[in-house]
Amino acid sequence: MYRIVLEGRGDFAEWRNAARACLLAGISPAQIDWRCRDDSADLFGFDEGSVLPAATGSASFSVPSAFVPLAEAVICHSDRARFALLYRLLWRLRDDRALLQFKSDPDVVDARYMEKSVRRDSHKMTAFVRFKEVPMAEEEVGRRRFIAWFEPDHFIVERKADFFQRRFTDMDWLIATPKGYAQWDGETLKTSREAAEKPDLSDEADELWRTYYANIFNPARLKIKAMTAEMPKKYWKNLPEAALIPDLILSAETRVLKMAAKAASEPQPFHHRLQTARANMPAPELPDANSLEGLRDKAKGCTLCPLHCKATQTVFGEGPAHADVMIVGEQPGDHEDLAGRPFVGPAGKVFDQTLAVVGMERSKLYVTNAVKHFKYESRGKKRIHQRPDAGEVQRCRSWLTREIDLVQPKLIVAMGATAVFALTGMKEKLSDLRGKPMPMDGGRLLFITVHPSYLLRIPDSAKRYEELQRFQDDMTSIRRLVDTGIVV
Repeated sequence: MYRIVLEGRGDFAEWRNAARACLLAGISPAQIDWRCRDDSADLFGFDEGSVLPAATGSASFSVPSAFVPLAEAVICHSDRARFALLYRLLWRLRDDRALLQFKSDPDVVDARYMEKSVRRDSHKMTAFVRFKEVPMAEEEVGRRRFIAWFEPDHFIVERKADFFQRRFTDMDWLIATPKGYAQWDGETLKTSREAAEKPDLSDEADELWRTYYANIFNPARLKIKAMTAEMPKKYWKNLPEAALIPDLILSAETRVLKMAAKAASEPQPFHHRLQTARANMPAPELPDANSLEGLRDKAKGCTLCPLHCKATQTVFGEGPAHADVMIVGEQPGDHEDLAGRPFVGPAGKVFDQTLAVVGMERSKLYVTNAVKHFKYESRGKKRIHQRPDAGEVQRCRSWLTREIDLVQPKLIVAMGATAVFALTGMKEKLSDLRGKPMPMDGGRLLFITVHPSYLLRIPDSAKRYEELQRFQDDMTSIRRLVDTGIVV
């Protein structure tokens, strides 16, 4: 059995040199007793001059890149078992370089736990170090000096010294802990692993901290479990405001009741001034209720069916107020729901491209949908389109009817079965109605075709091309109806 004695105060190089010598000498983990020098009782009678046997294996070896940062963190842990744990991992990595990827391996689990504990302790150090200014003698001229006391669980001072140097580079400071200290004088950052004595840091600033904390403490938002998780009780003794916490917790309920009673009292004088100023403001100009803008504004608050609960917004129609041709689709899709405009997603791109091919301008068309809210189901991060049912179409029909009354189009193009049902109430097969102009009330025509989204769902490329040609033919027929003056 070989006994290796280390200072054990977070020096990775110290452990690394000893571990390398043992590994090259072929000494198994079971043959090594790792100890810290301050284990005086355990080291009684032990000869520290023992020499490890000469190396019998290869003169060099390598480890996976992930092992070094893991070991550098674990070596800072205060558990004395860390030395043996790291050496076992090192020994096993010779035969299995993928060992660290096995998250269920007991040694890997223990190492990751120690690493996490060291990182958490480091985070708490950045949160709870409180500097106090050190008075300077009258003859001293220079930068202000500060000192702080902190009691970490692990040997993390060297790991976090650079953080404090970057954060407080404009002042001289000393952070003292039982596990080492760090000092910055404006030019040189000095660290030591030697334990420091706790200085007397009480001053008049403590009362200022307590006053500040008492005023920002909100009893209505008190969550004791969350508070103690973020600010564990072991740090309280070095935080001046922590002395207030027990009383603040005990009085929280009473303070909440007082806050509620005060909230019901007469408002502050400035509230009356605000109300008076608001009353004197000119009323905003609302759009004419009998115009498209007025109808669009009213539709923003539509709650006629449950679809408004999940949709981002109402997607109303857009286009000239007196367009000769109105395009009616099914409902807005994911892109339309986010943009607040109809036909701007993938199906809208097919629609725009087809218009360009047949020589029509979208700016001269009024484009809308039978249903004004996006109906979908969530699958992970995606929102998958769902077809609106008959009840949802019927509840939304009033908006479409008012659009038709205001725009007064000569030709309405119904894209898809949902649009046909919303406009006519018919549920016949779309293929039986497609491409045949039909008379409607008001002396206008109805032309029925497929919705562009149908073309995107066809898996067979040849079939998709064929249907795209048919859709272009339908749009060409619509252009001819306009060009021949039938709808004007």
